[in-house]
Amino acid sequence: MTKRVAVVCGGRSSEHEISCISAAGVLKAIDRTLFEPILIGITKAGKWVLIPESYPMEIVDGDLPTVPDDGAPVVVDVAGFSSNGKALNIDLVFPLLHGPYGEDGTIQGLLEMADTPYVGSGVLASAVAMDKAFAKPIFASHGIKVAAGFTVTKAQWKSESALIQKKADTLGYPVFVKPAQGGSSRGTSKVKSAKEFAAAVTEALSFDSKAMVEQEISGAEIECAVLEINGEPKASMVGRIQIDPKFEFYNFEAKYLDGATGIELPAAIDAKIASQIQAVAVQAYRALECKGLARVDFFLTPNNEIVINELNTMPGFTATSVFPKMWQASGIGYTELITALLKSARTSN
Repeated sequence: MTKRVAVVCGGRSSEHEISCISAAGVLKAIDRTLFEPILIGITKAGKWVLIPESYPMEIVDGDLPTVPDDGAPVVVDVAGFSSNGKALNIDLVFPLLHGPYGEDGTIQGLLEMADTPYVGSGVLASAVAMDKAFAKPIFASHGIKVAAGFTVTKAQWKSESALIQKKADTLGYPVFVKPAQGGSSRGTSKVKSAKEFAAAVTEALSFDSKAMVEQEISGAEIECAVLEINGEPKASMVGRIQIDPKFEFYNFEAKYLDGATGIELPAAIDAKIASQIQAVAVQAYRALECKGLARVDFFLTPNNEIVINELNTMPGFTATSVFPKMWQASGIGYTELITALLKSARTSN
């Protein structure tokens, strides 16, 4: 007997469109002998709606998809999911929401109150991982190397901008400025000089109430996927991001729109270093008490120093996403991966 899976996408974050593309990928690959997917979208205004599977949810001629406003409304409460007064009889949820109002523990809390099983980490792990300003000191306390830097709030920037500018100057350029809560590199800037700093902070704070300022780490961009198999987190093959030289860094355009970014699998690095990266990925996963899955991003310096960048509790599942690619290279195909995640769906922490 198939289980009804609510594939939830869209949302109120800046990653709304990427979430829609992730949902399109899952709908194509899900094993329909085991699962019956029901596509539910959350509009940018926060309205929950049913979306027909025929609705276009992929990038077309550079245009990103969004959740339509005119879908049949969906009600979600402690009694579960319903539409037009009829229960949708959802067995479990795959919350393919990236960024705030989804990946940050909010939908996880809602689903736990409704006693509905879902894929991925619980409320606390999701919230901490989403806010990199909180995750960073936890990683450091577990002996994982992090980039030097500091956090700036909107209130601090308004009252102490000159002092903050001096802190950045002392840190040394280039620095990266990014929203504390965000993803897909939206709102992230590489700042090469003091004169560029204020604009970068303003940009980051337009996406979140906190911005992070970090010293640039020179080295390769390395990623490792973690998947919980039979209750134990396992690390995938280690991959190295390959970016077209025309991009300053692994930004939103490089990730999704240009098609100029790839991943080298396995990464052409020493096997011993790759093994260390896998171990640190699992260590980071456990440090935040994650569940189900995560993608852990690192920098590998020329001296083979492993520096964690961030951990994503709900990494992208788009056609260009590295999470499924890493597991494909590790022997677990896309459909098998989705099945494993849905079978790991949980109701509480």
